[in-house]
Amino acid sequence: MWIKTVPYEEADGELLRHYERQAEKMGEPTEMTLAGSLYPRLVGARLDLYAATERCPSGLSTRQRNLIGFVTSALNGTVYCMSQVTVKLREDGFSNDEILRLASDPAGAADNLPADEAALVRYTIALTSRPADVSEADVNTLRQAGFDDLAILDANSHCAHLNYVNRVVMGLGIRTVVDSDFPAYDAIPSG
Repeated sequence: MWIKTVPYEEADGELLRHYERQAEKMGEPTEMTLAGSLYPRLVGARLDLYAATERCPSGLSTRQRNLIGFVTSALNGTVYCMSQVTVKLREDGFSNDEILRLASDPAGAADNLPADEAALVRYTIALTSRPADVSEADVNTLRQAGFDDLAILDANSHCAHLNYVNRVVMGLGIRTVVDSDFPAYDAIPSG
């Protein structure tokens, strides 16, 4: 990482509370959490937003959220986030070949997915790569694929949050690739 961070063992007060919130399930805070450590309020806000975007009570499945997260991170070239979501995609039953196709050609990979997942991938591509071009027609396409407005809000929020996270990670030099046994779901803070 390209900036100074506060190590877990040196944290106190508000920062220590935020670190402990994540360490409760993981044993230690993630690099993304450490990346905000110079401003504890930011760490808390990031953890709250992460919990909210991962736990929206919509009809989106975990698999669908993982597709959104992976495609967003792949389009942004964010290896750190891609490696975390790869762990989740494998748990969702994706093969290494399917994951590689999603990374290298998300639009082409969408053609081999069920219609609802393909619509989410295409929306994610548009929102990540061409946000100024997203229109009501894109939202209507999600409705036609069977998503209600809460699920559409969830998809939008998940993609937007991952775009934010990708920019923090890339802009501060987090280039770590997580191990294949990384407890990816444990990284999600409690709400």
